[in-house]
Parts: sequence; structure tokens; C-alpha cells
Amino acid sequence: MAYITEEQQKDDPPPISKPSTPNLTEKPKSTSHSPNPFAFWAYFTVSVSLITFLFVSLSSLITPQDPKSWFLSLPSNLRLHYSKGRIIKVQTNPNSSPVEVFTIEDGPRNSEHVVFVHGLGCSSFSFNKVVGSLGSSGIHAVAVDLPGSGFSDKSMLVEEDHWWAGVFGRFKDVYDDIKEKGLFWGFDQLIENGYMPYEDNKVRVSRPRKVARPLSLGPEEMGRVLGQVIDSMNLDQVHLVLHDSAFGTSAYWVAENSGKVRSVTVLDSAPRETALPLWILEVPVIREFVLGLSFVYNRVVNVCCAKSLSNSAAEAHRVLLSGRSGRESIVGTGKKLNFSFDVAEWAGSQGLNSVPIQILWSSGWSKEWSEEGHKVAKAIPQAKFVRHAGGRWPQLSCSDMEDSSDELAEKIAQFVSSLPRTIHEVKEEPLPEHIRRMFDEANPGDHHHHHHHHQDHGEHDHHDDHGHVLGSGYMDAYGLGGGWGH
Repeated sequence: MAYITEEQQKDDPPPISKPSTPNLTEKPKSTSHSPNPFAFWAYFTVSVSLITFLFVSLSSLITPQDPKSWFLSLPSNLRLHYSKGRIIKVQTNPNSSPVEVFTIEDGPRNSEHVVFVHGLGCSSFSFNKVVGSLGSSGIHAVAVDLPGSGFSDKSMLVEEDHWWAGVFGRFKDVYDDIKEKGLFWGFDQLIENGYMPYEDNKVRVSRPRKVARPLSLGPEEMGRVLGQVIDSMNLDQVHLVLHDSAFGTSAYWVAENSGKVRSVTVLDSAPRETALPLWILEVPVIREFVLGLSFVYNRVVNVCCAKSLSNSAAEAHRVLLSGRSGRESIVGTGKKLNFSFDVAEWAGSQGLNSVPIQILWSSGWSKEWSEEGHKVAKAIPQAKFVRHAGGRWPQLSCSDMEDSSDELAEKIAQFVSSLPRTIHEVKEEPLPEHIRRMFDEANPGDHHHHHHHHQDHGEHDHHDDHGHVLGSGYMDAYGLGGGWGH
């Protein structure tokens, strides 16, 4: 059966295929193209190039400058602020180099002394109007730039040992040998051995060099700085205003030196957080956007710190924060904050039993922040709790609320005035030696007259146009006096 079937299939004629006529109604099938890998890499390369260009452009906006160029590029309001201040040298550690701290003051020195200590991201410039308002009301107000902030030193030169290593280190060693032994010594080594004998240089020589490192101080060092500033300015009894993170950095110094403290005002300060998020100053690209663009920084401050801030004030704070290693110093200091600080234990310490305490807190920032204020008040039961209408940086005058700094100054003045008047120990600021010699040379027989003039000067404003003002640590018109310039 299989054979017959096969033979029949062979005899059958092949079928005639009819010519196919094209179907005009049928749409032609679309030919699918395979994805082109070159297009993906082209778009990827362009995207990376644009991001890199943007990153480099933003980085160039906050490139460190030399001190003189940086100062001359400052806005006029910052230069005016600097010209009204003075520099005080302090010692953060016994074996370290002195650090220059910038301060401003206003008001009669024979009145109550109010010292403002700012939080991270702020400076004495943010308290400029509050200090002026208190000075006008007859209170001696002082604002300090902590190291790493404002016009104080933000970096310190340290000597480090530099080790040449790797391929470049070996080439450097061979280059030094050729300089010492001559060029033909190198050719002789190549001919005799076939290589340069860099392997023989196994002992690396340490080359010390000075490197600028950002100042990142912990609470103990910050407290030491605050104490030295108070002593240098001859402030025997002070009313401290601790803003934001300053509560945590200064609390232990207050407890150990309660005899020098007349009162304490806790200004929107919680021990476990700062108003300005420090991570935005640490994460690459984000920090370049925030510190490189004024409107971005203004927006961040409005969301996190102040209800509304003028463009000129935001620009001034941005410049101070981004210049002269300010960002690195703030981030490093923030990492050293004691976020486990126990407020109740601090308030119950023996030295603070007789120290009046006021808690000055924002009333309308957020529900969570109001609850945080009640927690702080509960931990300090002896404190007076007062509310204000500003934000977490209430010292900043806002564009839609011009009296925020005046309101803050008024509430602080009311608290200070409600306490018994402080009896100050009179201490005259010594006349610098080189200024005294100038007076002696000018009037050899009238030394007593100039000495008496200096004593009377303590009753006047420190910014009067006297010839010895710059010698005692005050700035000249261009901010280049007093040895500042790290």
C-alpha cells in the first residue's frame, strides 16, 4: 500500500499556481525597525554632559576666594555691619592657634548686658536690628559670631605630614634623585639595569605642610569661646539669649558659670533639631543649588526658618554661609551637637536654681513646633513662657511683618527690666601699648590728660571717631583692620 500510494503521487501532474493579484483593499504590513542603541547612548551622553555642566557652573558660584576679594564682593549691608564690629581673639584649645571672633554691640555699657548667641546657619548679622533696638532702649546688647559663622574665622591652618605615594610618588622620588645626582645617572641606570631604580626608594620622607581645615567645634569648645568673649569684653553679669542650636552648645557653660549669668532666654531652641536642615548643606548637587542660587536659598529659609524674608537679607545670609568654608564648618559643627541633651536635668542642676529663665517661642509656626515648645517649658518648670509672632528665626525682619525684630527686642527688654538691676563691677578696657606710646610721643608732658580721656571713653559709644578705636580691635572702613583675613 505504501508503494502504490507513492507511485500515484509521482504520476499526478503538479498543480498550476495561479498568478496572485494584489489585494488593493489590504493595507501593507508595516516593517518594524529594531531599536537603535546609538540613540540611547547619545541621549545619555547629552544628559550627563548637561548635568555636569550645571554642577560645575553652580560649584563655580561658591568657589572659595581670598579674604580680600571675598570682602570686596560683599553686599553693602554686610560691609556696613562689619565696619561696626570688633575682633576678639580666643583660644579653643590650649595648644591651638588663636581664633578670631567677630562681635557687635550697641547701647551704654553701664546698663544691663544682653548677649545673643546664634544658632547654626545664622550670625550676628541676623540680630543686627534687635541689637540696635535694645541699644536705643538703654540696654547694652552684644551679638557674637561663633567660630565657623559670620565674620569669625571659619578655618584654621594646621600642619600635616604629606606622604608621596603611588605611581606619582615614585616618579617624584626618581625626579628628586636625578636632580641630586645628575641627568646622566638616570641614563646609566637605564643602560645597566634596564629600568629606573624607584623600588629602592622604599623609605618615604614626610613633608610637613600647612593645610586650611574647617573649624568644627563641639559644645565644650563653643562654651569656652563664649566665656572668653564675655571676659574679654569685661561683661561681669550677662543676660544670655540662646537661639536655636545655641541652647545645646552653651548650656553646659551656663551651668558651670552660673555666677556670671544674670538670666537665660531660650529662643525657639529645641535640643534635638535645628531650624535649617543640615543635610541640604551636605548632599552634593543639592547644596550647590541651595547656596549657589539666591532665590532657592530664600525659599528654603522661608519654608524652614522664617515666615517671609526680604531678598537682600536672604542674599546676605547666603553669602555669609557659603563664603570662606562656612558650609563645611556648619556641617561639621552640626555633627558634633549633643542631640541627647537632657533639658530637665540641666534645669534642675544646683547652679541654675537662682537663675531666671524665659522661654520665648513662636506662636504660629506650626502645631508640631508649638507642642515642642510646651515640652521645653515642661522640662523647665521655673521658666516664664512667652510667645511671639515670628518664625523659628524671629530676629529676622520680614517683608510682610517689619516689626518682628522690634517685637523680639521689646519682649527681651521687658524680661530684663522685670529683674532687679545688676550692680556692675567697673572695669576699664586697657589702652593698647602702641597707642599709649603714640600719645606719649605726641605730648610728652600731657600723659595724664590722654589717660583720663580713655577712662571717660567708657561712657561713650565704641564707634565714636577716636584715634585709638582701631587699635583696640575695631574694624576700619574696608574691613581689613584687626588682623582679620583667614
